[in-house]
Amino acid sequence: MRRTIKGKDEVIEQVLVCLVAGGHVLIEDLPGLGKTTLAYALARSTDCAFSRVQFTSDLLPSDVTGVAIYDERERSFVFKPGPVFANVVLADEINRATPKTQSALLEVMDRARVTVDGVAHAVGSPFMVFATQNPVDYEGTFPLPESQMDRFLMRLHMGYPAAQDELEILRTTRTGYDAIEVAAVVTKAEVLQLQ
Repeated sequence: MRRTIKGKDEVIEQVLVCLVAGGHVLIEDLPGLGKTTLAYALARSTDCAFSRVQFTSDLLPSDVTGVAIYDERERSFVFKPGPVFANVVLADEINRATPKTQSALLEVMDRARVTVDGVAHAVGSPFMVFATQNPVDYEGTFPLPESQMDRFLMRLHMGYPAAQDELEILRTTRTGYDAIEVAAVVTKAEVLQLQ
């Protein structure tokens, strides 16, 4: 991960502590500092399924958790899982969503399950929400409620890279976080053993 996220060894270490402790992490910082890339690199290096949800003001809770849809052939409702059914879930710019949509993460962060229409659905293990947010003084943001903040094990800041690291980033970075090449160094089973 250090090859991908330059000069942020302490942040990487703290994120790994959150993963091993079974916790969730919130990174608050300005756009363009590598928050999304860090979450993706974490998932790739641990051989975990990755899902990204871009939080916006028009996002609905069911867009995050999933929804039960009526299947004509089965003559019953069938659950269609949402993006929280991954091992590492990136809740990108979480404070751009309304409080109602933000609250869709409360149960899954606390109990590793989602309840839709009275039926509980367990998410995979390991499970980690990696949320990012812009500073609250940015236009179009909503503050996270205390009940949401309590579910994060750590609240971190990336900060700007040092000048030397920034030059290295410019020299080696490809377009888009999903273009990075990160090999798995542990398996999901090994992460679960560490937890």
